[in-house]
Amino acid sequence: MQEDRRALRLFVALVGGYSVSAYGTYLNLVALSLFTWHLTGSAFTTGVIMALRLTCGFLGGLVAGRIAVAGRTAMIGSDIAQAAAMVALVIWPSLAVLCAVAVVMGVGNTFFAVALRSSVPRMVGQHQRTKANGYLVTGRSIGTVLGFVSAGVLIPAAGYDAAFLVNAASFVVCAATLAALPLGTTTPEPSRPSAPIGTLKLLRTLPACFLGMFAVRGADALGSASHNVALPIFTPAPAFMSQFWTAWAIGAFSAHHVVSRWVERRGSPPGERAFAIGTCVMSLAFFTAFTGLPAVGLVVVVFAAGLADGLTEISYVSRLQTLPEELRGRAFGVSASVEAGGFAIGMLIAAGLLEALPPPAVVGLLHGAALVTAGTLLLISTTLRRT
Repeated sequence: MQEDRRALRLFVALVGGYSVSAYGTYLNLVALSLFTWHLTGSAFTTGVIMALRLTCGFLGGLVAGRIAVAGRTAMIGSDIAQAAAMVALVIWPSLAVLCAVAVVMGVGNTFFAVALRSSVPRMVGQHQRTKANGYLVTGRSIGTVLGFVSAGVLIPAAGYDAAFLVNAASFVVCAATLAALPLGTTTPEPSRPSAPIGTLKLLRTLPACFLGMFAVRGADALGSASHNVALPIFTPAPAFMSQFWTAWAIGAFSAHHVVSRWVERRGSPPGERAFAIGTCVMSLAFFTAFTGLPAVGLVVVVFAAGLADGLTEISYVSRLQTLPEELRGRAFGVSASVEAGGFAIGMLIAAGLLEALPPPAVVGLLHGAALVTAGTLLLISTTLRRT
């Protein structure tokens, strides 16, 4: 028991470093897109750089499972590579370096996420993985909001170089935290080495429920891209944006407490049905947020979207972490590719549709796809449970 508490305390310290890294990542998302526009003056080039980053994240997911077994080494290496890329952009600000940075950031972020998610059961034990995932969602939510909010202050006041250096420093802080904490992250060597599992073989090996969750996760990313693209067009006012993302973050933060209560009462984390229901609630809430609600109503529905978002993240990751060691890393790699691919496709579709349709219609269409996919999984899961 005492050893479990110590492992969880060490993991909470790691979440602190991860939150700093998440802050830098979301600050960078704003700064890098604005800097690309400033450097090239081309909306097309700006879109290409964003697409390059997402594409590399998708491709990185296909191989990330193979390096996830390295655990701490993979995460520290990803952080150092991303920090070096940001420093290089400050020293040599050019289109060629910008493209290289997009590649490193896309691959590095995916490698880090896959290695971290795969390592959670080894760090804190299977019985504490849901609580640890809740801490990760909380830390990421705080970093997301602070990154988005501070970008509007830091960039005008200190410039792009300062934003890039702050981002680099955030990666160094996370890497140093990982290096300092005595957490077990490396997969133990098997008694008999097995042949590497390819993506197609993995998909044939996994139970059908995991494939359904992958599909819902991809549709969820498609819908998330729509409200990210449509939000500044729907209402470009900074106060609205701040209110929107703050309410979302508070909801995501609260998800950890809801899941903790769930585990206390039921003895196990939320499963596929809760994951599907949470995705449906999230999609409906995000669409409702674009219907012109008053301020109080907006805060309530976006809070609900954040709460459902956090709940689905915790239940999804906790479910994948029940897989055996030889499958877990590859499964998270495939998941990362599905999420990156869904988000990239969603951004392209949303940007095209916004040329002809208003933001509420575009958000409704793409979140509707997530709603239908999650509803199908819920129907199948409920039917199988009854039979």
